[in-house]
Amino acid sequence: MPQALSITRSKDHDLLPNSARGYTADMEQTTLQIHRRGLLPGDERDFSGSRLEKLAAAQCELRFLLDRGYPISGATAFVGGHHQLSARQRLALARTTSARKTLAQREAKRFAPQDLAGRPIYIDGLNLIITLEVALCDGVLFVAQDGGIRDLAELRGSYRIIPQTETAIALLREALANLKISEATIFLDAPVSNSGRLKTKIREQTWPLPLRVELTRNPDVELQSLSPVASADSVILDRCAGWFNLTAWILETRGPALKLTHLIRLDQS
Repeated sequence: MPQALSITRSKDHDLLPNSARGYTADMEQTTLQIHRRGLLPGDERDFSGSRLEKLAAAQCELRFLLDRGYPISGATAFVGGHHQLSARQRLALARTTSARKTLAQREAKRFAPQDLAGRPIYIDGLNLIITLEVALCDGVLFVAQDGGIRDLAELRGSYRIIPQTETAIALLREALANLKISEATIFLDAPVSNSGRLKTKIREQTWPLPLRVELTRNPDVELQSLSPVASADSVILDRCAGWFNLTAWILETRGPALKLTHLIRLDQS
């Protein structure tokens, strides 16, 4: 059966290391505001109970088609139509399902945490930050078949900074320190609104390692030629030489301090 994982919540600033809590004073003024990035009103209906079980069955059928060479778009439309899935359910299906051959190829070039010490890392900035923001907002997240954490935020180039952004950045900073990364480069999509402001927010923090933040028109192209990369973007994962599942690692190691009532794993095999 599909599984929704529930973990105890604490305040955002409790997720930070002691050295990072000082700058969160202003965030206390926003604790009464509700920011639910990645969660729409219909999600409670679409991703619970029998509908979640139907989605898990649809995933099995979609992988059957992908294993036989059918393209993801057409196969998702076919399976989604058969099961009368909503647009959000179809999006979740497409983002979490892969052919077995694809999964094996991704797994073969995935870095383990212990492989990262002393290495540089190249980060798909908005991909990682937005997913962490969704987690902090208790929005809908899926554990894909390749282990990547994928959201349904669909910001489509209209990113904005929210109160949880600083905490998401702090979680990233702490993770890089704990993994003993030698240096990091964060790539941000220049055409996306507020990416420049996000770059400034990232640079405002004190980082425990050399850090570059690059605004580029197409981070995907940059990341595909680098290794290891930190991204859950399937196109990047298929084309890069090596990757690390950084978002999943952060959520696993910091999970006890989060309430992830909408972290869903469809595939229990």
